[in-house]
Amino acid sequence: MTRFPTDFPTHFPLAPNATIGLVGGGQLGRMSALAAARLGYRCHILTRETDSPAAQVSHAVTISDYSDPVSLRAFADAVDVISFEFENVSAEGLDLLDSIRPVRPAPSVLRISQDRVNEKTFLNGAGVATAPWARVDSRQELDEAVQRLGLPAVLKTTRLGYDGKGQAMLRTPADLDAAWDRLSPKPLVLEGFIDFDREISVVVARGADGSLSSFDTVENRHRDHILDLTLAPARISEATDQAAQAIGRRVAEALDLIGLLAVEMFVDSAGTVLVNEIAPRPHNSGHWTIDACPASQFELHIRAIAGLPLPPATRHSDAVMKNLIGPDGMALWPAALVEPGVIPHLYGKAEALPGRKMGHVTKLFPRGALPGDFGIEAALGRLSQT
Repeated sequence: MTRFPTDFPTHFPLAPNATIGLVGGGQLGRMSALAAARLGYRCHILTRETDSPAAQVSHAVTISDYSDPVSLRAFADAVDVISFEFENVSAEGLDLLDSIRPVRPAPSVLRISQDRVNEKTFLNGAGVATAPWARVDSRQELDEAVQRLGLPAVLKTTRLGYDGKGQAMLRTPADLDAAWDRLSPKPLVLEGFIDFDREISVVVARGADGSLSSFDTVENRHRDHILDLTLAPARISEATDQAAQAIGRRVAEALDLIGLLAVEMFVDSAGTVLVNEIAPRPHNSGHWTIDACPASQFELHIRAIAGLPLPPATRHSDAVMKNLIGPDGMALWPAALVEPGVIPHLYGKAEALPGRKMGHVTKLFPRGALPGDFGIEAALGRLSQT
């Protein structure tokens, strides 16, 4: 049971001017800090990076490794509640933080989401379908898993994978040796082939009182394994939408989540919805909510961890969100500033490295008027060139 110091009682909901600690200094922390400021809170960032995107807009910053106990204790002593903006942090470090201040979502949630074996085991145990999968601890087990699941298949690391990193497509038996040697750390996870139609996602917030608020299901399109476009709402059947929404709520409740959760899902050619991954934090596929909703995913995240009431996750507009990735994306920034009706967001990163998310733009449409692909391309203008 978590115990907090008697000389620093934590009251919820958090009063104005309380300090929220965010572990991680990237763009998700930046946009969370901006949402927190609008609600009257200060943010203190714990990050390894100097001049991080989140630190640029926050009240205070601690530069430290995520597992250094001295820095973690000092950080926790300076804040009222703690959350995190990405999964590649130390769960043990969060345990230490949670012994001093409440961490929301809980470290137990992070342990599930940051390990694919734990994640898929949890999801299947909660009655949520995934692609067929197998844990692979040895080269021999890889052969056995391929025999069961067939080819093509995808071999993935259990940890530290994102934006297509840490995975390999297996199309023929000749691909197995190189993929096994390249991917680490072990064990790995083999995922069976899905007759893929599209990828969708749902972002849902859950409060400490169990209340739920879920944004509309969106469609995600990737380029080079990195999210390129999000369409809100997804162009799917009502039955598929209802299934996706039900899955999002079920996973949030099964996790006993306090905070925000993104659930990435595949829809196969038969219309079956399968969960790919979960992320207990704001998510790239929810960035459209900043401009198309009265309360964004970041506001709902802050409200949930601060103990504030959750408003309905409604939208006033349809939207398309496009990521600006690396040097090619940054080359479009001048167009983002002048393209009619395009809302630009830049993250304050100093160097436009290949594959790095530098910012995004949002284009709004009247509710119910999201155009087809050619209309989207025309609406984005020069921004559709990458």
